[in-house]
Amino acid sequence: MRSLVCDLLQLRLDEQPDDKLHKKLYNAVRLSILDGSLPPQSRLPPSRDLASQLRLSRNTVLTVYEQLLAEGYIVSRSGSGTFVAKTVPDALLFAPGSHQEHASDSRCVSFSERGQALLAHRRASPRQWGAFLPGVPDVNEFPHALLRKIHTRISRKPQAMQLSYSPSGGSPALQQALMEYLRVARSVRCTPDQILITEGIHQAIDLVSRMLCNPGDRAWIEEPAYWGIRNVLQMNGVTLQAVDVDLSGMNPPEPGQTPPRLIFVTPSHQYPLGCVMSLERRQRLLAVARQTGSWIVEDDYDSEFRFSGQPIPALQGLVEDAPVIYIGTFSKTMWPGMRLGYVVLPRPLAQSLRTAHAELYRSGRLLDQDALALFIREGHYTAHIRRMRLLYARRRQRLTGLITDYLGKEALSEFNDNAGLHLVLKLDAECDDVALAQKANEKGVLVRPLSRYYLNDATQRGLLMGFAAMREEEMEGAFKVLMECITTG
Repeated sequence: MRSLVCDLLQLRLDEQPDDKLHKKLYNAVRLSILDGSLPPQSRLPPSRDLASQLRLSRNTVLTVYEQLLAEGYIVSRSGSGTFVAKTVPDALLFAPGSHQEHASDSRCVSFSERGQALLAHRRASPRQWGAFLPGVPDVNEFPHALLRKIHTRISRKPQAMQLSYSPSGGSPALQQALMEYLRVARSVRCTPDQILITEGIHQAIDLVSRMLCNPGDRAWIEEPAYWGIRNVLQMNGVTLQAVDVDLSGMNPPEPGQTPPRLIFVTPSHQYPLGCVMSLERRQRLLAVARQTGSWIVEDDYDSEFRFSGQPIPALQGLVEDAPVIYIGTFSKTMWPGMRLGYVVLPRPLAQSLRTAHAELYRSGRLLDQDALALFIREGHYTAHIRRMRLLYARRRQRLTGLITDYLGKEALSEFNDNAGLHLVLKLDAECDDVALAQKANEKGVLVRPLSRYYLNDATQRGLLMGFAAMREEEMEGAFKVLMECITTG
């Protein structure tokens, strides 16, 4: 069977101007190693196979392999084969600290002002799994085998439409299942054709801001708020106005002469502080939106994981035909890498935004969506959430106990409602929570600094601590590491 390496070398061989075959092959292999097409430690074809595929004599291939071996480009392992060396001679010439550079490295790269701002204020963690990382569910507790069985069942004889792009904003089966689920679980009012399936929250916000905002239009965001919302809005040229959050949620100001085009809120469980928006605030926010012609974008963050009292109904369903764009995701209830979310669109926006979504993103994955629809319709999704709610409640209680035992009750933020997948550990106003978080991160404790979630000057210092993905018996060891970072300053 012909290998990809043989195909690559055939192309490179044809590009070489030299008349001598062994020199052409030598240059083809060497250049492929140097430009990374043949990465370090990748396996080269046996000489006999390569000679056959390239229609060369085996002696020619052996001569080239011997030359590359002598120069240190490749290594031979007895009984295993021939491999690209970990470090090739030419790479040493351009090692860090060397004064020589590739010509392409010296080229001046110019990014847009928005691109530069994004890179300068990056927030995404390079590690997405570990002790106390907030916003991460326990992906190991999901019934993967059950979903896989459903997926296998419907994949045996897929229909043509399931393997193409989605022309209607997602799988009709998933749109129907979500409508039924959201109506019961979140009091959301909608029909299936108002539901648009997206690849997560970021894509949903990108679509909404592109379609509803011109550059320079204003958006209200919570202060503090999720940095991902800020990044997407700023990249689309939207002007941000941070609106303070207190124990009752966002406190909407008078709109003034420049009303917002969009208003972003997390009313059921504010991120990152954790408070719940009061009914009075919700009603006032709806009144402001109707008065100014604004659209409220409701991110129903962590709404499924409330550990006491009754579930908080969605803002979207509070009144008929509310000017609310409701956004949800499966990242916290299933797993983040699934990259599936949904938007419930007000009826005046539904058809146009579904069309725009198809034009911009060309969505698909309909088999995955149909499998998820069956998973929901057969009751497995709600059963999983119920089970995880009990598990997370125990883990939350364990982390709360550790904080109070080591630091006292005053270390728990007054904003912490009995919900969600993280807690906020309060710190003194003069504490550098960014430096503290970095120090803890270096020791494998992946907390996040609260001050980084503020658009303006931070009014509170603290650490966001996730508890969902940690077993209770593992928490104290990691917490002691964090305490060492706190006490040693």
